[in-house]
Amino acid sequence: MTRRELREQVFRMLFRVEFHNVEEMPEQFMMYEEMQEECSEKDALYIKAKFNDILGHISDIDKAINDVAEGWKTTRMGKVDLTLIRLAVYEMKYEESVPVKVAINEAVELAKKYGTDDSPAFVNGVLAKLA
Repeated sequence: MTRRELREQVFRMLFRVEFHNVEEMPEQFMMYEEMQEECSEKDALYIKAKFNDILGHISDIDKAINDVAEGWKTTRMGKVDLTLIRLAVYEMKYEESVPVKVAINEAVELAKKYGTDDSPAFVNGVLAKLA
């Protein structure tokens, strides 16, 4: 898989956090893996590791988002937008190999695909304040 495809897979898995308890995530990940037909073992390990690392930093990520999102706390944000912002913030803060501009651009592109018409601008605006 390409980096973009891997990022999209992490996004899809991370989106499940909004609907399931932390205790359910191992089962959710197993179900997710069963649905993936063209995922190599290497890619699956990468997705799982990145997903788990994001979960480990989620409170710090949400705090950073809440600090800059004027009038929009994470509890009020659309779930797609929030998930994309979390993923991008993680990449911006914890993955040195991902340039900030790339993290923002990729989040905006995924917002165009999965979000509402307003999602790309919203995601871009929040992330720009964190850059």
